[in-house]
Amino acid sequence: MSAIDFSLLALFVPTFFFVSVTPGLCMTLALTMGMTLGVRRTLWMMLGELTGVALVAVAAVLGIAAFILKYPGAFQVFKYCGGAYLAWLGVQMWRARGRMAMAVPQEGAVTAVPSRRALALQGFVTAVANPKGWAFFIALLPPFISRDYALAPQLAMLVAIILLLETLCLLIYAGGGRTLSRLLARGENLRLINRMAGSLMLLVGAWLAFG
Repeated sequence: MSAIDFSLLALFVPTFFFVSVTPGLCMTLALTMGMTLGVRRTLWMMLGELTGVALVAVAAVLGIAAFILKYPGAFQVFKYCGGAYLAWLGVQMWRARGRMAMAVPQEGAVTAVPSRRALALQGFVTAVANPKGWAFFIALLPPFISRDYALAPQLAMLVAIILLLETLCLLIYAGGGRTLSRLLARGENLRLINRMAGSLMLLVGAWLAFG
């Protein structure tokens, strides 16, 4: 006997892809980093974001979300801190002083970029502190889990599909950001790119804190 209800699985894949590809916090972050850092460097942010998404999905199914409902204040503090950090990065990018800001490299100069750990942490915090992500998983995942089969293999399969589709969507947005930056990357437009990316980062921070 199969351990997975494939009729539910066939419905889950297009449902989650549609929700995942819709612009949101993580997709906006991927677009912003694609503009300023390129797709390859953005992969480290994606790694942290995917880790956070997997954690939220599993926690939502296993009932840890009940803690959030019981102690919303603790979650609010985490949201505000994460939002403030992203907003600070946005301001620095707007002023072309941030570590992700694009600039014309001077001869012999070394362009500062965020560390891999910082990028991964940024993606993780954005995913875990996103209340819409929690709400989505709490609402969406339980209906796709059948009581006729063991929980573990079903959850493992659903999380694997979620991560695969999320990765695809993140790459689409990061690639779009990189393409946009190349179209605009002439000397007089670099400040525009920085301000566009900074504005997006400010939007993500405000979205995270107050969404």
